[in-house]
Amino acid sequence: MLIKVYGSAVFGIEATTIVVEVNIDQGIGYHLVGLPDNAVRESSYRISAALHNIGYKLPGKKITLNMAPADLRKEGSAYDLTLAIGILAASNQIKSTNIGEYLIMGELSLDGNLQPIKGALPIAINAKSEGFKGFILPKQNVQEAAIVKGLEVYGIENIREAISFFDGKNSLEATVIDVQKQFQQTLENPEFDFSDVKGQESIKRCMEIAAAGGHNIILIGPPGSGKTMLAKRLPTILPPMTLEEALETTKIHSVVGRVKENFGLMSQRPFRSPHHTISDVALVGGGQYPQPGEISMSHNGVLFLDELPEFKRTVLEVMRQPLEDREITISRARFTVTYPSSFMLVASMNPSPSGFFNDPDSPMTSSPQEMQRYLNRISGPLLDRIDIHIEVTPVPFEKLAEERKGEPSKVIRERVTMARKQQTLRFSKSENTHYNAQMSVQQIREFCNLDKASKDLLKSAMERLNLSARAYDRILKVSRTIADLDQQKNIQPNHIGEAIQYRSLDRDGWLG
Repeated sequence: MLIKVYGSAVFGIEATTIVVEVNIDQGIGYHLVGLPDNAVRESSYRISAALHNIGYKLPGKKITLNMAPADLRKEGSAYDLTLAIGILAASNQIKSTNIGEYLIMGELSLDGNLQPIKGALPIAINAKSEGFKGFILPKQNVQEAAIVKGLEVYGIENIREAISFFDGKNSLEATVIDVQKQFQQTLENPEFDFSDVKGQESIKRCMEIAAAGGHNIILIGPPGSGKTMLAKRLPTILPPMTLEEALETTKIHSVVGRVKENFGLMSQRPFRSPHHTISDVALVGGGQYPQPGEISMSHNGVLFLDELPEFKRTVLEVMRQPLEDREITISRARFTVTYPSSFMLVASMNPSPSGFFNDPDSPMTSSPQEMQRYLNRISGPLLDRIDIHIEVTPVPFEKLAEERKGEPSKVIRERVTMARKQQTLRFSKSENTHYNAQMSVQQIREFCNLDKASKDLLKSAMERLNLSARAYDRILKVSRTIADLDQQKNIQPNHIGEAIQYRSLDRDGWLG
């Protein structure tokens, strides 16, 4: 008897329906075809043990299973439940009248219980678009898949529940979640808050400007000055994610199995902080069967690179193209995968190998030559993509001992959101530009007009501080954001003056 059941494969962040054809005929043997990998081939042992332990069995006949399309590689153990249900239906051990209306996925344990799968959200989105009535999957992934409206999502703990459902002995309850309610709850209770930061008012102002304009930022300062603490709180002042952004972000984390168990839509912007020993493949994505890297995992959020000069130069250089294009394309002989990677880069570094400025009062000091050599580990083209450079100094005891709390993230986020709304209107006719950091040269000329006083101030600063040519456009972008925060239509001299302060590494003689 021939039966068709349906599963799904994920490539990039999109899913493709897989038709599993199960044919049982006279003879003996178990033949699985359709380009399965080792994990799929080994499914026969898991299926056989699981069925035996719940009172069913593999039929002692010739079983042929074809996973179509046959030229598409099938990976992972998530097809166990699909294959098992197909075998039971084809051998008339369960009813198969409505089996084709459901997409079925899950990894089997030897006792018949189900293990979680990867990519539940993109699979559910594809199932709905292809007209399936429902999606049966492990209970651990049900919140994630239930985000998709218009699709009945059933979370089950073991294969026995699926068998009872198709036999009509027991019904399953579809999971329904209130996406908006869940979205709001996590937004109002952030893990970190800027109110915890003592002192550092100028740095907090700098982080607010970076968040408002989507600017990449580098923090330079000695150990213990608060660089990591500030970076961890940056996502809390970014504008709340839209539902579209949340879905796209959740899809990426779903593909690599990083969505928390029994947790649905990701409503908080991601914060990723890879160690400096990371490889270039782990950062940008790749592998024999390409998976998203850290830059895609931080899509719509923040990528924090602590101790930037300690990263391998090849790792940093591969980021240059994703920082410009906001996506990364990974090519293989048979296929090409594109992952989105629109993130804010926040980097931090010590000014020298010892970690301290050229300060005679410090316990360990470095000469200007040592400091320059250390800074030269970061290439000019990468620095060219970082709009804001800011020096972070240690917080004095008086500030640390204050009991008064700082301004909370919620208040700062309101100002940032207002500034972003202005930018949304400004770039409404542009498909690829959404905030100031993404402005092209033509857009800078159009939206960053300066009056005579501002031009004179910028000219004087560039000549007096020996600012590099690449600093010019960056200063204009940042000053446009500062004007947006002040709700000003035109850039004023004080906006230019503040923006000039945020180009520390472009100043000739910064190291003394």
